[in-house]
Amino acid sequence: MERVHTPTTDDAQGQSSRVQATACGNNLNAEEKQYGWLSLLRSFLIFDPLIWLYTVVLGVFSIPASLFGDKSRILHGFARLWSRLIMKTILSPVKVTGLDKIDTSKPHVYAVTHASALDIPVLYVYLPFQFRILFKKELLSYPIVGWHLRRSGQVCIDQQKPSRSIAHIRSAVKSLQGGMPLVIFPEGGRTPDGQIKPFMPGAFYLAIKAQADIVPIALVGTYELLPMNTYHIKSRPLEMRVGGPIPTAGCSLDQMESLSENVHQAMEELYYRRPQ
Repeated sequence: MERVHTPTTDDAQGQSSRVQATACGNNLNAEEKQYGWLSLLRSFLIFDPLIWLYTVVLGVFSIPASLFGDKSRILHGFARLWSRLIMKTILSPVKVTGLDKIDTSKPHVYAVTHASALDIPVLYVYLPFQFRILFKKELLSYPIVGWHLRRSGQVCIDQQKPSRSIAHIRSAVKSLQGGMPLVIFPEGGRTPDGQIKPFMPGAFYLAIKAQADIVPIALVGTYELLPMNTYHIKSRPLEMRVGGPIPTAGCSLDQMESLSENVHQAMEELYYRRPQ
């Protein structure tokens, strides 16, 4: 007598797994074709040399130019021009959502995900106001970039010896209170795997001291565009998702941990949200 096979739950799950595996394989094959050796050559022979050219030429000219007039305004202008050239070159359009709901005339602290060296150009192009950036001391060792950071008044933090950063922190608090927005990367550096990492202790010290609202920003796609340890720029559409302000009015330093958790959750909701 012929046996009739009756489909079971295990069969359905197995079939579903095979379909998912096939879909993943197709996606990987499509990405390999899209970002294969032609993409690699385009990056190494066109994108990367042009970015280095923009950096050297504008970096060298920006320093003497800043001697004539408003130093901070002039150097921010050079940084924006450098960023615009890069974003035009790498063919990666950016969709911005949520920024229109933020009162950008107020000195907020903008807490941003950090996955790529190209996060900086995105911010300079799509944040339509002058700001300061909190950066690691190690960047001062880079020629041209270090000169620009030092002269433009960005906020230097020595993560190994925080006591050496006290003067810079006090200056940043005064700048915030005086109306200058601040951009920080609370993870403390670029993510190695594209996932949001735990925040550094004390990431929102400045926001609490200045009683400045925190605006979470998720940069989506920049990890795939240019992750750590490679110079292969993989052109793709990007998103800058801006969340609502998180108030710090009345917060004390004792509440910094809970504030950090609130910001981390807000950034995760923005970053992992499905595209609309």
